[in-house]
Amino acid sequence: MRTITKLLFLLLLSLSSAYAQVVAKVSPKEVELGEMVTYSLSISGEDITRPNIRRLCDSDVISTSSQTSMQITNGSINKNYTLSYRFVPQKSCVIDPTEVEVDGKTESSNSVEVKVIPVSGAKDLDFVLKLESSKKELFVGEAFDLTLTFKQRSDAEAVDSEFTPPELKGFWIKSESEPKRYQDSKYTITEIVYSLAPQRAGELKIPQAQMRIASRGSRASNWGDWIPTIKWKTYFSNELSFDVKPLPSGVTLVGDFAIEAVADKREIKANEAVNITITLSGDGNFEDIKSFKPAMDDVAVFDEKISVEGNKLTQKIAFVSDRDFTIPSFSLRYFDPETKEVKELSTKEIKIDVTNELSREELVIKKEERASVGQTQGASVSKEYDMLTLIIIFIGGVAAGIAIMLYRPNFSFEKRAKEGSIKDPKILLTKLLPFKDDKEVAKMVEILEKNIYLNEKTEIDKKALKELLKRYGVN
Repeated sequence: MRTITKLLFLLLLSLSSAYAQVVAKVSPKEVELGEMVTYSLSISGEDITRPNIRRLCDSDVISTSSQTSMQITNGSINKNYTLSYRFVPQKSCVIDPTEVEVDGKTESSNSVEVKVIPVSGAKDLDFVLKLESSKKELFVGEAFDLTLTFKQRSDAEAVDSEFTPPELKGFWIKSESEPKRYQDSKYTITEIVYSLAPQRAGELKIPQAQMRIASRGSRASNWGDWIPTIKWKTYFSNELSFDVKPLPSGVTLVGDFAIEAVADKREIKANEAVNITITLSGDGNFEDIKSFKPAMDDVAVFDEKISVEGNKLTQKIAFVSDRDFTIPSFSLRYFDPETKEVKELSTKEIKIDVTNELSREELVIKKEERASVGQTQGASVSKEYDMLTLIIIFIGGVAAGIAIMLYRPNFSFEKRAKEGSIKDPKILLTKLLPFKDDKEVAKMVEILEKNIYLNEKTEIDKKALKELLKRYGVN
């Protein structure tokens, strides 16, 4: 009785398999690492919805194709679909059943297994892809070199190739070299060097790079002839792992640096610009260095954008003043990964002499002297001159006043010509500088300085300027 039950169960199972609407298979079932596998779904039905399959065995699907056939049996038409997905598995796996909607119903395929075996004869491979790093233990921001090497045997032919670089998540890409190609006894070797720096602490990994190579091959036809074919195979590099440590508290730069500050002149005229060039050389995370522009009282400071070329950083800063001043030292604090120490570099102060400066103290003294002279004269008049003399002086004063009024335009013009017109930007700048504590004046001074010394062409708000001149009695 039990035997009959088993036979009936096997018969029902075979019948259900025979009438299954979705059947999955892989070809080939066993491959060498890097070889391509085709996953196929055979579907019977009138109307199907194709499944969206993008990854199989944790690998991306490289290409898809489909084929439709029809079969007429006893006057009825049966449709058969074959959906194919090509991928390169990197390890053995089992592909779970795939659900497909057939004629309004959801059907599931069977599961299939793929076996991946290691590459045989690794020392004599036609193509080799390799990743190498100059360092494995790093600090955040520390630069290192990643070398990608591709080797091709001299007697190996490649019809076509497709390179997939490794994903560099968690790293700054500072630079990438041009490919360097050379020959040894067996291989043609191509090298590319990436300069990288880790962005965060912890364990960071660089995954495999991939190179797909198309080679010529052949296969036998149904008639026994050899047909030329193209066969694709993927070659994988090794993976790399890095132990990244955090920087000491308060430090953002890491590497080994040298700093220098050079002035184009040490002696200038009032309100003439002196240019400082700061040069930073060495090896480190230059991209994290901020402007060296200092804040200075009574000195206008203008900084240009930092420029980085290779292992050299430069920045130019202009200083403008109407009296002697000292450019402070420029400093840089960083962590040296070789000595495991925090270091600080500083340049020397630079003294600038202004040849025609006019100090504020001299102006105050002269004003006080004039006031005292006037007071003394007034006192002597009251004591020494009698009434007749005063009347004569009064009549002469009236006559002089009339003469001055008649010729005042000429006097005013001569005075302005002598002192200089405020229409001259440099003269206007000189007259506004004493009032820089006013934010509106400071803004106007900044525009004038940039127009004069940096050749900018910012338009001045004439209405605002007129109000400022009136506020401080500048003419």
